[in-house]
Amino acid sequence: MKKLRILTLVLAVLLVLPILAACAGDDTAINVYSLNGTTGFGMAKMMDDAKAQEHSQYTFFVESDVSLVTAALINGDADIAALPTNAAANLYQKTQGGIKVLAINTLGCLYLLTTDGSTVSSFEDLRGKTVYAPAQNPTFILKYLCQANGLTVGKDVIIDSTSYAQPANLRDAVANGSVALAVLPEPMVTMATASAKQNNVTVNNTMDLTEQWNKVSPEGSLVQGCIVVRTEFLQQHPNAVARFLEEYEASINYLSTNTAEAAQMIATHKIFANATVAEKAIPKCNVCYVDGEDMKARMQTYLGVLFQIAPASVGGVLPSEDLYYVKK
Repeated sequence: MKKLRILTLVLAVLLVLPILAACAGDDTAINVYSLNGTTGFGMAKMMDDAKAQEHSQYTFFVESDVSLVTAALINGDADIAALPTNAAANLYQKTQGGIKVLAINTLGCLYLLTTDGSTVSSFEDLRGKTVYAPAQNPTFILKYLCQANGLTVGKDVIIDSTSYAQPANLRDAVANGSVALAVLPEPMVTMATASAKQNNVTVNNTMDLTEQWNKVSPEGSLVQGCIVVRTEFLQQHPNAVARFLEEYEASINYLSTNTAEAAQMIATHKIFANATVAEKAIPKCNVCYVDGEDMKARMQTYLGVLFQIAPASVGGVLPSEDLYYVKK
């Protein structure tokens, strides 16, 4: 009888151990990929903390090309990554649900600039003009805003997204006065403005496209960046992902309250080359942390707009609700 009680006790302990393990912290190694520029700004404090630790569970990688980050997620090299929101939607379709969006990390950071002394106070001022914009999201967003304000793209206004498809190339064109009207994201706006002064070119930041978006769409739904996780990794290590999100949110909060220090970290970890420019740009980058149902609602609105403008930009069809990780 005594042996039976002992055996029962042992079996009970064995049954409880997995539950206790699931509730405990998960120190599994996590490979985190980010892009340089605004999408990666919120990662700076986490990267700095990891570097200061003797044995951090995080290994960070900073890439300049989104295709390298998506490839790392596909082949399993990346567990968690920062991506443009439409890239996340595309990858979800491509991998048949292989990733989930954990949180939004960047709202709108696009601005309309002029170099010819003109002032643009409304979209009607763009009638008959050519506006240069980088390819992909900036072009899609500008096209939507033009249409929402009564302008037919290709007839009332021309959007040139081929002459300077890369933001860096358009930044240089703005800085030397080669284009009169251009849309650029931060921190490219700050860089172009500083370089233009050396060329005796005056750059006017004449319109905040996030403000314009909020006039024609639900406020806060211009969501340009997010953090994603491989679905398989999330299923295997839910506690590690939960802890990552807590630390990531704290890292983003640090960015807004310790701008100078965060800017130096951004430069140190090669998220952006120039700390001085980063410090000036941070307040206009709209870095944020939004998760849960709020994240899902905002991103669904944004992807819906992109789908109307360019279905291929989100993978040809709108992703299902399974794309979004909403903790119960």
